[in-house]
Amino acid sequence: MAWGDARITAGGKELEVRYAGPAPETAPTIVLLHEGLGSAGLWRDFPERLTAATGFGVAAYSRAGYGRSDAAELPFPLDYMTREAVDVLPEVLDAISFRRGVLMGHSDGATIAAIYAGSVIDHRVRGTILMAPHFFTESMGLAEIAKAKEAFATTDLKSRMAKHHADPERTFRGWNNAWLADGFKAWNVGDVIDYFRIPTLAIQGRQDQYGTLAQIAEVETRSYAPVDVAILEECRHSPHQDKPDEVLVHVAEFCARLERLEAEVVALA
Repeated sequence: MAWGDARITAGGKELEVRYAGPAPETAPTIVLLHEGLGSAGLWRDFPERLTAATGFGVAAYSRAGYGRSDAAELPFPLDYMTREAVDVLPEVLDAISFRRGVLMGHSDGATIAAIYAGSVIDHRVRGTILMAPHFFTESMGLAEIAKAKEAFATTDLKSRMAKHHADPERTFRGWNNAWLADGFKAWNVGDVIDYFRIPTLAIQGRQDQYGTLAQIAEVETRSYAPVDVAILEECRHSPHQDKPDEVLVHVAEFCARLERLEAEVVALA
């Protein structure tokens, strides 16, 4: 497969992918997993900045129902993040010719990356970077999601989303209706952390409006593998937008350490 913007097939859907930096056969790859209303394009220039900071290639894809990928069936099941991690992400990694590297997710994408790390045996994945992950629901986060529903109905949010999503109505409803469903209040996937066997970098803004630092504490206290934590000041739910320079420093240091560990293992072999 040529290393350039493309469409791949995974989970029975055609998905859009954006690439930056070196191809998988020449360098490790960071796979970017977007948030609940994100897409490959909404990372904007972050993939290019990420490859410049780390020397890794970067692949960002839009899940079904997002960006210019095929539509997803509605309603989303309440375990949609687990299904995405276990059923779809393995096919995505194969389709992009992933050889070794890091899963880096934001919000829902961070949760999907964490579920993958704790549920799927894949020695190609050397580490995870989790920005503002969710492992369980919190009342303050659900209140913000309810506010988003009101904003979608009363502001220009839908038209702004239309710039980045083929069907903004379906994209919004899929995410918002799942999180606000009565059954979702009991949602909890924290047990996947117990099965982490690779290093993790957890990043969160101190002023995150969708989750408290209890989400990060869950990773710190439950992971068997090493966990680095970066709590960013004056930062809300999107660290790569609010504090991109700080995020890039932390990510570059984490990736460089993974490469040093890789070299040590090779030397001992």
